[in-house]
Amino acid sequence: MKKEFFAHQAQTTPHPLAMEISHASGSYIYDTDGKAHLDFVAGVSACSLGHCHPNVVKAIQEQAETYLHVMVYGEYVQEPAVRYAELLASLLPEPLETTYLVNSGTEAIEGALKLARRYTGRSELIAAHRAYHGNTMGSLSVSDYEPRKSPFRPLIPDVRYIHFNAPIALENITEKTAAVILETIQGGAGFICPEADYLQKVRKRCDETGALLILDEIQPGFGRTGNLFAFEHYGCVPDILVMGKGMASGMPVGAFTSSKEIMDSLKDHPKLGHITTFGGNPVIAAASLATLKTITESNLISDTLEKEKQFRELLQHPSILEIRGKGLMLALIMKTPEMADYVVLECAKKGVLLFWLLFEKRAVRISPPLTVSQEEIEKGCRIITTVLTAYEQ
Repeated sequence: MKKEFFAHQAQTTPHPLAMEISHASGSYIYDTDGKAHLDFVAGVSACSLGHCHPNVVKAIQEQAETYLHVMVYGEYVQEPAVRYAELLASLLPEPLETTYLVNSGTEAIEGALKLARRYTGRSELIAAHRAYHGNTMGSLSVSDYEPRKSPFRPLIPDVRYIHFNAPIALENITEKTAAVILETIQGGAGFICPEADYLQKVRKRCDETGALLILDEIQPGFGRTGNLFAFEHYGCVPDILVMGKGMASGMPVGAFTSSKEIMDSLKDHPKLGHITTFGGNPVIAAASLATLKTITESNLISDTLEKEKQFRELLQHPSILEIRGKGLMLALIMKTPEMADYVVLECAKKGVLLFWLLFEKRAVRISPPLTVSQEEIEKGCRIITTVLTAYEQ
């Protein structure tokens, strides 16, 4: 189907990988030639439970036989969405209790930005240098990578940037600021974790000025870092939590959660302050519910940190300058961008799928399913180190 793929499906790069997919199961993707590929990307952190997890497949099938789309978001009571929002609230700290379900992470960012401006009555947004929050106009406006932004200007106004992990910059948060939006762990910049009590200092400054704190957990959420959400590692609860990717085991979804007081500001003056046709779709909500139950009713979250240790031990190699990230959100920092390209492409030939990061060109992404086994980790790391050694010779 490659000819049809290139002719009729819009492309996102000049040189897509274009592997033809037959099927996928567990930690493996199979191409149409019958070759098995060990997946250390997981749909860019989306397939938390691997491919076609039986709990998720069963939930999708059962809901698809019951009803599909029936009404725009927020009008009818649909059990999968209600049960999902209820379970999520029970797992989150106060005051995060009310969830708005949407179709993707970038849409969730859009909703969170609107909510912050609506609730505070302010317009200024503060984001981090080298942040990535998505590709729609609002989320692109609070991202910071000029080559991606300049072709689409003008973007939304009144956005300022501060350096991540730089407490001295927090003085830029003032009574004019509607919200500070940060990735709990910076993704596109190279899986940069917050240092020391940085997020606590951001939280304190937001409280002092009345600004809301939005934390983007689209990548690290749902157990990937060894807690259900990464902010739990850092003693900082946001006013608005944004999620997506790993939420529904590969189904298209996103959400933002806040207190009921804050969230209620979207329902009136004007009515329909934020609206979506397909957000909260019952089939997607059923997949989200099955995913969340499976993750939280198992040892997958606690096992994640043990699997991180295994990756770090097995990937001790002179070509790897640093391993950044937390849990199963890891980035190998290579000596050069060319080396990173070589590793991704050569490992693909040898049956291990890796990927790049958006801004840090020396990085190789490792974000396997949470269900990846110790044996699969050993196999993948052995291939990675073999490829690295061959490159150096």
